[in-house]
Amino acid sequence: MAAAKPGETASLEQIRRHWDRQAPKYDKAMGRIERRVFGDGRTWVCSKARGRTLEVAIGTGRNLPLYPEDVELVGIDLSPRMLEIARKRAREGGHDADLREADAQRLPFADAEFDTLVSTLSLCSVPDLDATVAEMRRVLRPGGRMLLLDHVRPTSAPVRWGLLVLQWLINVVEPGNGEQMMRRPLPVVRSQGLVIEESERFKAGAVERLVARKPE
Repeated sequence: MAAAKPGETASLEQIRRHWDRQAPKYDKAMGRIERRVFGDGRTWVCSKARGRTLEVAIGTGRNLPLYPEDVELVGIDLSPRMLEIARKRAREGGHDADLREADAQRLPFADAEFDTLVSTLSLCSVPDLDATVAEMRRVLRPGGRMLLLDHVRPTSAPVRWGLLVLQWLINVVEPGNGEQMMRRPLPVVRSQGLVIEESERFKAGAVERLVARKPE
């Protein structure tokens, strides 16, 4: 993993430690809310993957069974303990995937190496969203697609205020969490020169999924 920028190491280490702690209970916690909040979002995203695919922040590997069989999957995550669970899931499910520890803000891959980039429910917690999207764009081949699912800044004012309160509580209780409730990746993706081909928001605008293409 590349060296962190000055002043960033503590943040990355806090986030790594947070997800290491969360790893044993992550699947159970997500199972309680995922279907109700995110619906078929993971399936919608992963079913569109083609060719050599990189999943950024693969976590415990919840997406592994959702990819088409012919996808050549590489997955990265900051948390070693999350990756342990993902590797076990891959072995037990017979999923062929190259899973590596890496920082999404400095991907250890060559330019234009992947046909598809996937990120589900993870861009909300990277320290630098712009740097992460720029790296994802860099390793995506021209004509390749970026597939995203995340919670975003809601369009509904009452929901937005509720999430602002939740954000405050998170910052007080666990400041190293890294979770950002008011982000929206789509404008950042567009600013990187990708073409938005599909986008859909639901749950009072608090959830968004999108397909973006890197121009040839």
